[in-house]
Amino acid sequence: MNVIFESENIVYVRPSFDLVLDYLEMVNDIDNVARFIGERSEPLTEQQEIDYIKDKMDNNATMFSMLEKGTNKFIGNIEFFNRVFEEAEWGIVITTSMQNKGYGTEALKRSVEYGFNELGLNRIYLGVYVNNPRAIHVYENCGFKEYERDDVDVFMEITKGE
Repeated sequence: MNVIFESENIVYVRPSFDLVLDYLEMVNDIDNVARFIGERSEPLTEQQEIDYIKDKMDNNATMFSMLEKGTNKFIGNIEFFNRVFEEAEWGIVITTSMQNKGYGTEALKRSVEYGFNELGLNRIYLGVYVNNPRAIHVYENCGFKEYERDDVDVFMEITKGE
């Protein structure tokens, strides 16, 4: 797989059909993962995931799969989406078996650096469910500041130079 960038313990690669089963295991984990990435009542099928990855590839999405250095074990995905001029929304999803190991914080710090320095972004923002205090804490520790909140979501941002 072609490494696009890396951090201390993670290599970041383009999405791959070779990882479809890993993606499916992650996004269909209702209790630990899926409940934080959107409303869905049915598990995704392999074909739906293949179509999703194909769409990302065809549209040159700024999405990266994360693999553990040394083992190439799948960690999760990050993505810069809704890019408009020098701003983008950021998202992350980590498979259950790789949570609570510091990968989220490492990926956030490195991908923000990548967004500012390689993609030319000046502002990166995200939305996180109010009922995900662990993620909110990580975002705050990495320099994100809350700019809006409602009953469901907290919206946070970081700007270049902060």
